[in-house]
Amino acid sequence: MKKDFHIHFEHFTQKNELSEIENSLYEAAKSARENAYAPYSNFLVGCSVLLENGEIYSGNNQENAAFPSGLCAERTAIYWVAANFPNEKIKKIFVVGGPREFSEKNPPIPPCGNCRQSLMEYESKQNENIEIYFANLFEEVYKVSSVKD
Repeated sequence: MKKDFHIHFEHFTQKNELSEIENSLYEAAKSARENAYAPYSNFLVGCSVLLENGEIYSGNNQENAAFPSGLCAERTAIYWVAANFPNEKIKKIFVVGGPREFSEKNPPIPPCGNCRQSLMEYESKQNENIEIYFANLFEEVYKVSSVKD
């Protein structure tokens, strides 16, 4: 049996192609990335979350020698938001990641499987899609309209 599936996404090659709020989310995620605790992988990730009320919150990856006790940026951000604003819908998340010391262009980094599952839980809980943006430090961005993509 042959089946097809389609992934719908948008690709931006420069940050100036984004809206004002998307630029704010990019900058918040990029800034959060700088505070990541990643002494083992040296791979820093920041995430920003836009709530329905217009507020932006952020998180970053937190590693631990007792692997897998660490947590990805996306989950630190959405779990904090859910704990502090349980009735606010998450509208958008923005992820910016890359090596601590980068010398060549790395591709934009999408959420991992654990983070995708967590995002799916919140899409189900709020009965509404969450737009996901993932970017590198060179302002290349991909956008999907739901974790389903």
